[in-house]
Amino acid sequence: MKEILQKLNGEISRLTNKTFKFDERIGEGWFSAVYFLKTNDIVKKHVADNTVTMQFFQKSHAVLCGTDEAIALIHTFAENPGSLEVYSLKDGDRVSPFEPVLTISGPYQEFGYLEGIIDGILARRTSVATNVYNVVKAARSSGKQKPIIFMGDRDDHYTQQAGDGYSAFIGGSTAQATHAMNEWWGKAGMGTMPHALLQMFKGDVVAATKAYQEEFPEDELTTLVDYNNDVIGDSLKVAREFGDDLKGVRLDTSRTLVDKYFLRNEHLMGTFDPRGVNPELVFALRKALNREGYNHVKIIVSGGFSEDRIRHFEENKVPVDMYGVGGSLLDITIGFTGDNVLLNGEQEAKQGRKYTPNPRLEKVDFVPGH
Repeated sequence: MKEILQKLNGEISRLTNKTFKFDERIGEGWFSAVYFLKTNDIVKKHVADNTVTMQFFQKSHAVLCGTDEAIALIHTFAENPGSLEVYSLKDGDRVSPFEPVLTISGPYQEFGYLEGIIDGILARRTSVATNVYNVVKAARSSGKQKPIIFMGDRDDHYTQQAGDGYSAFIGGSTAQATHAMNEWWGKAGMGTMPHALLQMFKGDVVAATKAYQEEFPEDELTTLVDYNNDVIGDSLKVAREFGDDLKGVRLDTSRTLVDKYFLRNEHLMGTFDPRGVNPELVFALRKALNREGYNHVKIIVSGGFSEDRIRHFEENKVPVDMYGVGGSLLDITIGFTGDNVLLNGEQEAKQGRKYTPNPRLEKVDFVPGH
């Protein structure tokens, strides 16, 4: 994680406005709060000779994301972006509560109507990046980092996938579920088999896995093993059939079901919640695989995992090798505020807010055509 953030902060150039497919209606004010539009009209007619500094901050310890997108937005839709002075932190920076992450200075009427859109960009991207970062941190056991697959495609509108996938990458996710999630950072989507594939083979995990291997022989062979609600039985079936070729099994048992392993061993129940993917099921699976010599088969879990649930698994040394996480990473828990804090070079802001110099901010130069 630290290396990723250092690489992003030090070696990779900012994303540019060529990356983002902005809706042209932004320039018409379609996505701006009406009171910003009205303020623009008033300022143009009554106090056009002005220079303001707008300063953006949030109130948490967070992993910042969305600055490149916000800068590209300014570059694309401000009336005269080359005349503006923009200073910013970078995507991937760790930020503190109330720390300014972005400042824009220039005539208010040339960029002021973008304030709310910038707030929204920074809020969503930083929330996702921070959520992923916290999940990645929770999945670090005894100094070993377990990979996190970002599987948020079904938890939000498809138009958010590119930005969310990039934010997840900034937070430390090692793989994303769709190609769109990888669009901004130039990778491809990653995935193996869904329940739909097993359904087409009437729940025959061996037949489905054989077909998968024939069609995608270069993939690391990983089988979804909860379709028949018999994780251990089906894992052993595919392990016996494919041997060293089988690289992993994925458990995605519904939280409303109790796996057949516990129904066959009722004496085990009574001291824990046996539903869904639970620690006892994973321990039993690892033991069964190892007992037959399939120590190399990795265990991947998904289905309702969150930071707290992953931390619980890790604290109890549950033998999980990789986590698939979706909806919990998309919670928008961080809000940004843009304040006008300087007017014509002098402090001028609402009570409780003031211009706060931040030596970490770097000047942004707008390059024509980018």
